[in-house]
Amino acid sequence: MSKYVYKFYNNNAEGGAKQKDLLGSKGANLAEMSNLGLPIPPGFTISTEASNYFFDNNQTLPNSLKQEVKKAIGELEKNLSKNFGDPKNPLLFSVRSGARESMPGMMDSILNLGLNDETVYGLEKFTSNKRFALDSYRRFIQMYGDIVLNIEHQRFEAVIDNRKRIVNKEEDRDLDEEDFEWIINAYKNTIERFSGEKFPQDPEIQLTNAISSVFNSWMNPRAQTYRKINNIPDTWGTGVTVQSMVFGNLNDNSGTGVAFTRNPSNGDKVLFGEYLINAQGEDVVAGLRTPFPITKEKEKKGKSLEEKMPDIYSEIEEMSKKLEDHYKDMQDIEFTIENGKLFLLQTREGKRSAEASIRIAVDMVEEKLINKKTALLRVKSSDIDNLLHPTIKPGSKKKLFGKGLNASPGAAKGVIAFSAESAEELSAKGLSVILVREETSPEDIQGMFSSRGIITTKGGMTSHAAVVARGMGRPCIVGAEELSIDNEKYTLSSKESTIEEGEYITIDGTTGEIFLGDLETIDTEPIDQYKTIMDWADEYRRLEIRANAETLLDTEKAINFGAEGIGLCRTEHMFFEGERIIFMREMIMAENKQGRKKALSKILEFQREDFIQLFNTLEGKPITVRFLDPPMHEFLPSGDIELKEVAESSGISFGYAKEKSIKLGESNPMLGHRGVRLAISYPEIYKMQARAVFEALIETNKKNKFSTNLEIMIPLVATGKELSIIKEDIQNTCKKVERENKTEIDYKLGTMIELPSAALRASEISEYADFFSYGTNDLTQTTLGLSRDDSGKFLDDYINENIFTNDPFASIDIEAVGKLVEIATKEGLKGNKKLKIGICGEHGGDPESIKFFEKIKLDYVSCSPYRIPIARLSAAQASIEQG
Repeated sequence: MSKYVYKFYNNNAEGGAKQKDLLGSKGANLAEMSNLGLPIPPGFTISTEASNYFFDNNQTLPNSLKQEVKKAIGELEKNLSKNFGDPKNPLLFSVRSGARESMPGMMDSILNLGLNDETVYGLEKFTSNKRFALDSYRRFIQMYGDIVLNIEHQRFEAVIDNRKRIVNKEEDRDLDEEDFEWIINAYKNTIERFSGEKFPQDPEIQLTNAISSVFNSWMNPRAQTYRKINNIPDTWGTGVTVQSMVFGNLNDNSGTGVAFTRNPSNGDKVLFGEYLINAQGEDVVAGLRTPFPITKEKEKKGKSLEEKMPDIYSEIEEMSKKLEDHYKDMQDIEFTIENGKLFLLQTREGKRSAEASIRIAVDMVEEKLINKKTALLRVKSSDIDNLLHPTIKPGSKKKLFGKGLNASPGAAKGVIAFSAESAEELSAKGLSVILVREETSPEDIQGMFSSRGIITTKGGMTSHAAVVARGMGRPCIVGAEELSIDNEKYTLSSKESTIEEGEYITIDGTTGEIFLGDLETIDTEPIDQYKTIMDWADEYRRLEIRANAETLLDTEKAINFGAEGIGLCRTEHMFFEGERIIFMREMIMAENKQGRKKALSKILEFQREDFIQLFNTLEGKPITVRFLDPPMHEFLPSGDIELKEVAESSGISFGYAKEKSIKLGESNPMLGHRGVRLAISYPEIYKMQARAVFEALIETNKKNKFSTNLEIMIPLVATGKELSIIKEDIQNTCKKVERENKTEIDYKLGTMIELPSAALRASEISEYADFFSYGTNDLTQTTLGLSRDDSGKFLDDYINENIFTNDPFASIDIEAVGKLVEIATKEGLKGNKKLKIGICGEHGGDPESIKFFEKIKLDYVSCSPYRIPIARLSAAQASIEQG
């Protein structure tokens, strides 16, 4: 029989930190902290196996679970000298979710479980505080109605608001005991009215229903959205932690808070966090009250926990160091102070900004807490990407609109939206969006993801908005209390001005400043620790990293980011600039070979000069030049006015130009007359390109000390015969250029594998090739029969139905496309043992795809310039993980 319940208390926990798969992150860490002897409210964890059983069996709990829970409660009752459901001395529980990877606020929790019309007075007797006991009961009924019975949260808020209005109208005072008794009765009536059943007085029924509801929250929309964004599988399931209650809202000698062992925004090695006096656990992260800092601050003198409760602060400081030293990572700790006694409710790896992630990883190596390999594995590829977030261009004319707390760094600009739904709609129209809310909640997750930046007028540095934005890498400003939102008029106001939804603002998450208008942003200079991480990545990676680039700007950017050469230089991009397009169109309209050659001779000069500049910039680094790939019609204008201009410049009639344009049009150009097929029909095109690149090579090598490493790539090859014909043409051109210049030319010839036929005929093709480069963008299209341009209309449906786990154009489909790559690699090496093999599709910058390319031992990956740092880190991580 399966075991589903694991206890933790009195230095005697079942399980530990290494069992996150079974117990979830919260349960595993509570067991670990219990074994460390830290002050943990005792309890037990229901495993993720129970969660998976629940969903595999029509949302029913395992038969044996009830007995296991009953046994665990019995042990807790003995340990705490309290009894579950006892009217005189009640044992109360919090019931919380806990997946193996932290999903802050995405699932549900229920506090004060076990209260009813009788036990509430036992709580009153134990605490000598009737108002507190009634308020706790009121909170529990509201949570139960909301989470278990799915009654809208606003219905309960309407009850309490109504009572406050009556009280304020009559006496202008805070709610007292009589008011809470009235609210409790009104809440019970609300539950019976909207659910058709009475609020359950039996604590065992409360607990069973709460456990089921927390399991169900694993599949709520916000949790599913969060998992989709963060690539967390649905099959992981969640644990449920049932823990004895401690009360931070008991009195003014009580409180609750969150502490980070290091600053999660910049990585500084200082205790960082916020707290509230006389508050319950959810109050700090909910952002409904503005919390105070844990440590002393000049701006808030006398309000910190360090000043208010110095002994408690010292305890937190000591325990924080113990936990960080034990886990060897920055920790996010939730704590409650009950009448002067400290309890730790949770620890987990703290979510941090990109800057903090990299700085902490490097600092911990220098502190000898971790080694370089661990540091590299700890930094996420998204951290590297987010670190390169833009900043506001220096010298910009800025008009300050407001200021808040700098919760997540980076600059972002966009139109303001006041709801998650509005943010999604505006983003879908192609607009950059800044989401503005009083505070965010887990329901806002999709709107936050759709936005470039986030502002909240309430909340602190550990609020939901701050934590989630840091995890997403979104610039975020919280606690901008001087700003006012009018949700009826859709306006945002400061002391001096008002703006409407749809107007542009620019935010600086590094300083917490909000500016009016659309300010220019620029890329930032990375922190020193970024270079250290990149150096370590280069030390451990095996894969060579190249860039997809053809302009000088992109090439320089790629080299600055650490590219070791160009893996894809698309020459067709060189044909569209200035008067080149005119000569290209003359070539297309030519009536015969001689006419085409005449036009191509004019293009030759431009091509040669382009290559000379690229070769000089690369200074000997390898470059793979892909010869012309797109079909001819892509170079022609679509309108008759421009086509008339083409006819005049080419010396032909408009009628002839129109007829030729129609003939060149293709119904399926991706599989049409392009790539190598053009060269078979019009060999003079590739011969011109070969001459241009060879002459540029000679010119560059003559003037420089370095020797250019040239690779020529032929696209869209499907058979060995095609490549053999083109290879002979290029060899003959090479010999001519060598004779004319009385020199020898060193180059390699290869092909892009982008058709299933080419992958399956790899052994045959490799006889004529020095290298293969997988064009996985088109290989994905031709293998899966998906159009990259059109599949977006239905890909989400396929991912939601688990037909695809990811977008196959973002991360390689290993089962189909990956198998072809693997087959072609093995077969290609059979035909040519010296064959060099790489990949130049955008999958070359995807961390998950890079793991696969490392596994099958490709030689290099090539990706767009801005993804070079990600590729460098991911290649190192793949090498370390695979040994």
